[in-house]
Amino acid sequence: MSVIEAFDLKKSYGSLQAVKGISFDVKSGEIFSMLGPNGAGKTTTIEILEGLRTKDSGQVSVLGLDPWKNGYELHKRIGVIPQGFRFFDKATPKEAIKYYADLFGVQTNAEQILREVILQDAENNYFENLSGGQKQKVGLALSLVNNPELLFLDEPTTGLDPQARRAVWQVIKNLKKAGRAILLTTHYLEEAEQLADRVAIMDHGLIIAIGSPYDIEQRYGSQERIKVVGPKELADYIRTHSNFKVTYDDATAQIEVGIQNKNDALTTFKLIEQSGLDWRDLSTERDSLEDIFIRLVGSLDEEGSAVSVQNKVGN
Repeated sequence: MSVIEAFDLKKSYGSLQAVKGISFDVKSGEIFSMLGPNGAGKTTTIEILEGLRTKDSGQVSVLGLDPWKNGYELHKRIGVIPQGFRFFDKATPKEAIKYYADLFGVQTNAEQILREVILQDAENNYFENLSGGQKQKVGLALSLVNNPELLFLDEPTTGLDPQARRAVWQVIKNLKKAGRAILLTTHYLEEAEQLADRVAIMDHGLIIAIGSPYDIEQRYGSQERIKVVGPKELADYIRTHSNFKVTYDDATAQIEVGIQNKNDALTTFKLIEQSGLDWRDLSTERDSLEDIFIRLVGSLDEEGSAVSVQNKVGN
């Protein structure tokens, strides 16, 4: 079951085409991440889905509702953390939850929500005295006040240090385990790789790649590689006794061997040993989601036209 369905969604601001006809869905219980540089069209897309902005054309359904026509009903069923979340400095997390509950006209258990976002130890601390990670957890807590079916998390860890970022990741993972669907936008490629079931990479108003992080890595990533430091003679030996692509870096004495599967890896290991030559620092490497993101987004021309994107990424 899909909680979000968008088909050929378009939005322009004058002559600027912010969203150029994108189609995707978000399934119940999954984390779906939208990635892209500033100006890619992510924020406009999210605002349309949240019912904050009208679309020009296309079809969009969120929890079975038209976000613009049925915005009041929809807003009671979703939770939102906007970019740069802030709250009243002299309010505590517990007070913030009770305040939001009054706004929604619902009864809620503040202590339970604070436990869900791992913030119970700071429930009576003023917002201004919380750490960056704790402040983001307050935002997560407030997004849960109305017991939403779907969460929109817009760059929830921007500006946090690595430790605080990972603490927020754990909360998001727990929310997914509880069965909530999450649409996550982020600038951190590692964040999407760690959290998302599926990813959509946007640029210049288009989705240029979509799928699970593994699927995207398989489709757009370059060949897996074995790296080892050794003499040039070792590179020549592997090249002579196999059909693998072998490169050698004179400056670092690093050898790279392109492989396709586990058998290729075993063959490479055997050849290294059979050569009788000295070697060290053996490792394997493959393109990360960040490598692929940079390659796909960086490969677009300045206009980001649909034709050039389709030709380059086979979308």
